[in-house]
Amino acid sequence: MMVEGEHRHLSLLLTILFIPILLRVASPNSVSAVCDFSFTDGQKLYNYSLASPIPNFPHGVLSEDGFYKVAVNDTVLWFQLCNGMIFSHDLPSCVDCSDCGGPSHCGMECSALVSNDIGGYPVCTTVGHASSVVIDIIDKQNPDRGVTVTMSSYRLKHNCSLSVSVICDSNGVQGPLSFDKLGTCGYTTSLRHPAGCATVVSVHGKGWGWFGTLMIIILCLFGAYLLAGMVYRFFALGVRGIDVLPNLEFWARIPWGIQGFFASLVRKFRGPSHGYRSSYSPVNF
Repeated sequence: MMVEGEHRHLSLLLTILFIPILLRVASPNSVSAVCDFSFTDGQKLYNYSLASPIPNFPHGVLSEDGFYKVAVNDTVLWFQLCNGMIFSHDLPSCVDCSDCGGPSHCGMECSALVSNDIGGYPVCTTVGHASSVVIDIIDKQNPDRGVTVTMSSYRLKHNCSLSVSVICDSNGVQGPLSFDKLGTCGYTTSLRHPAGCATVVSVHGKGWGWFGTLMIIILCLFGAYLLAGMVYRFFALGVRGIDVLPNLEFWARIPWGIQGFFASLVRKFRGPSHGYRSSYSPVNF
């Protein structure tokens, strides 16, 4: 009985330890959805899928280390794009990391974390979560340049954010090399990556347009008129067969009218037919 109880305790412990890892690994679709973005410019559709596999980068723009790291003076910035950070090495050691995993798992429950040296102690502040990611074009006049990924974190004392410019570079990855601070808790940085390059699709036309919409409305009104007239003649007047169509005589004359119209046009452009004598032609008695 004791052995069986130990096995159950061990199984429960392993399940608790591995569930977070399995959830991270088994959710690529959610990561891809966060990283997908489309932008229309005239007749071109720019599609960005930052987390989709591309040659030499099976995870797209996501760092294969589980995080990006950049340091300026005594400030260190860790972040991961479109997903939470995963640390197998170089785990942040912070005095306060309450909303990003706590002291023992610091950095594991957010997407961006910054550490500042205050009084000789590294104090960490969460600046972004994957659930708050917003993607936009860097330059709407030049959509091929890339996109900006912005994430944020809101607390009682701080409203923080991180904006990462993913610049299109088909030659490889470069950066991030530095970052800038905006306001009290805003940070910006950039990196060059092939995942920042868009797939461009030509978009022909812009829907039905006003004329197509007008024609649809006219056809719908015409269909409603025929249906209402047929119902009235069938149930109220007791008409049966093809005569149930309202104004049948009028609709029956339309083909003959069209034929006569085109025949008159043909005679007008061809001139008088053979055997036809004009009223002004000379007559021999």
